[in-house]
Amino acid sequence: MAQQEVQNGGGVEKDAAAPAVSTVTFTAVKPQISVEAPKANDAVQFYKAAFGAEEVGRTMHSKRKAEQETPLILSAELSLAGSTVLVSDLVADSAAPVKSEGSGGVVLCLETEDVAAAIAKAVSAGAVAEGEVVEGEGACCGGSVGKVTDPYGFSWLICSPVKKCATVEA
Repeated sequence: MAQQEVQNGGGVEKDAAAPAVSTVTFTAVKPQISVEAPKANDAVQFYKAAFGAEEVGRTMHSKRKAEQETPLILSAELSLAGSTVLVSDLVADSAAPVKSEGSGGVVLCLETEDVAAAIAKAVSAGAVAEGEVVEGEGACCGGSVGKVTDPYGFSWLICSPVKKCATVEA
């Protein structure tokens, strides 16, 4: 199969009458975990205890501070394994989509050298282990992988670092 070079926006025919599109550069991807209000603070505490996340910032819902006994979190920014994850309380007027029965979900993956110990730590913080740790061909590129579900319904794969994966040919 011939290999074709495709750049951002490449491979699509341009309409001469269409206005020029400026170049857009993204500076970060930040997965956002929205949990049922008012449980975002509990979720942040869980991610700190289970995965060693560090909270680097927090923004509260300004409109809801006076209305709520427990102020709602608009966004708590966590540093986790060199990445940023946002945790928010899900409210009716939130921009985050509400997860519906049968819809696709988000699975988050963390790498560690000691999969079993990481799963045990998550379980001791309140997660539920899903199945056994799988090793070899059924795991991440021949390493090992286990799965936990946190108290907020999100699935986390705990994987050993990728050693060497087969090259994918186009």
